[in-house]
Amino acid sequence: MTNLFGEFMGTMMLIILGAGVVADCLLKKCKSENAGWVAITAGWAFGVVMGVFVAVAMGAPQADLNPAVTLAKYMIGGIYTLPQAIMTMFAEVAGGIAGGIVVWLAFLPHWEITEDKGAKLGIFCTAPAIRNTSANLICEIIGTIVLVLCIFCIFAKPVGTIPPGVGPYLVGILVWGIGLSLGGPTGYAINPARDLGPRIAHAILPIAGKGDSDWSYSWIPVVGPMIGGAIAFIIARGAGIV
Repeated sequence: MTNLFGEFMGTMMLIILGAGVVADCLLKKCKSENAGWVAITAGWAFGVVMGVFVAVAMGAPQADLNPAVTLAKYMIGGIYTLPQAIMTMFAEVAGGIAGGIVVWLAFLPHWEITEDKGAKLGIFCTAPAIRNTSANLICEIIGTIVLVLCIFCIFAKPVGTIPPGVGPYLVGILVWGIGLSLGGPTGYAINPARDLGPRIAHAILPIAGKGDSDWSYSWIPVVGPMIGGAIAFIIARGAGIV
């Protein structure tokens, strides 16, 4: 139970800081309105770092914060049983919902004065720059392969021992790099909980002037990362990393 609480709190912190920076950049009359893509990718990277520290401190030493990572670790064997993996994923999605609710509360006066419904949705979840199902799915798969494979490599014994506390910063840099390099086509969900949880929050919250939650696209940032996580495990296992 402590493990699940840690995953919930860590994912919530990830979304508060990640979706929060998007809100800062998109909502009207925010002090950092129009700060741009570099600010957004940096905010998400910092959210990952703080999310990991929160998760570990609150009882989840593995600090996945991401069902795709949880799936890859389950495939390794000996880390999760199937019920444990499933419950961990549910805790991560629940944390995403809670994080989305907190972001809505933090920016209460700004929703009504922001007319762009797409911008409001984009604070909570991803959307493609060019809507193409196969291309969008491939992009999410590639981004998640890079994420999970590099996480395995960062903590692999052949690379050397990482001093305590350094790992989360390296993963944050990794997420920053993915956002800067591969994030443009789909908004780099690379994490089902990061997209599905806040999307649910968008759907249930009384956000002033919101549009629909784009459920027709919502499966791509869930299925794509899960496929990517599985492929990353296969590559890492073939290379003898895990």
